[in-house]
Amino acid sequence: MKVGLFINTQYPEGTDVPALIPELIEQVRVSRDAGFKSLWFPHHWLTEPMQMLQIMPAMAFLAHEAQGMAIGPNILILPLLNPMHVAEEAATLDVLTGGNYILGAGLGYREPEFTAFGIPLSERAGRFSESVTLMRKLWAGGKITHEGKFFTIRDAGISLKPVRPGGPPIYIAGLVDSAVRRAARIGDAWLIANASSIQEISGPMQAYRSALAEYCRTPLEFPIARECYVGSSHKTAFEECRAAMIYKYEAYKAWGMTSPLDGVSFDDFARDRFIIGDKESVKDEILRYKELLGVNHFIMRCQWPGLEQEKALGAIRRLGEVFATLR
Repeated sequence: MKVGLFINTQYPEGTDVPALIPELIEQVRVSRDAGFKSLWFPHHWLTEPMQMLQIMPAMAFLAHEAQGMAIGPNILILPLLNPMHVAEEAATLDVLTGGNYILGAGLGYREPEFTAFGIPLSERAGRFSESVTLMRKLWAGGKITHEGKFFTIRDAGISLKPVRPGGPPIYIAGLVDSAVRRAARIGDAWLIANASSIQEISGPMQAYRSALAEYCRTPLEFPIARECYVGSSHKTAFEECRAAMIYKYEAYKAWGMTSPLDGVSFDDFARDRFIIGDKESVKDEILRYKELLGVNHFIMRCQWPGLEQEKALGAIRRLGEVFATLR
């Protein structure tokens, strides 16, 4: 099993974001030294009043600090982007990371983003699948011709060939049956999102494994993203991260959506969904996920808007110590 860091690039309104960039650099260095194997970045547009670094410049800026860690989006909202553009940027990031770039991608769900880009939500699945097909053609090298429903390339090729043969792996997110089958059919792994509970994941995981057998495909791994805070004691861990996590999930209201916390306490929502506690209880919970779901790459977000740097660094170091005992 291995662990990755899902880094926080979101900040509350009024935060001096430029002043906090050194903290991001420090988190990457600490996680790398603690044995983390991957580094992941969130992606959204139009998040006001929450401030958010945009994903491509942020990944390129921090790639040097990662030094051997896999790096990628969790997740890139692919249907809103031209796959030629994504393929070119992915090839560049693959070269910059020495072949360690992973393209985590999903359909997206926020109406304001689709409206701003002038793309109907109803087209997102079709655009996504065609984009994956087209990007793989481009990464293979040479000039191609593609006449699709949404995109056209005639006798042209991308400017830079990826280091990794065939291009970066594509990890596909989504929980509904069609998304899970899509991940099995055209993805290199199914990427499980942060806020789904074990109960909500178990059925789709069975469906995913069945679809893999149906399509005669083997994924590179079984990754899962989780909110995770490892405190110095189990008693204080929840209280240390509670306010920052609540801010993160209540931010959905500012985006014109329903908060997942509406009508439910934070503790009830976090149960079987987030991994919070001391090192021993967190280790037990990780092993439970492995036993119940068969996941083997834990992508852990250890900081949320407003959580102090020292608390985040402490959680990262302690989580590294947990996984050192699991290898």
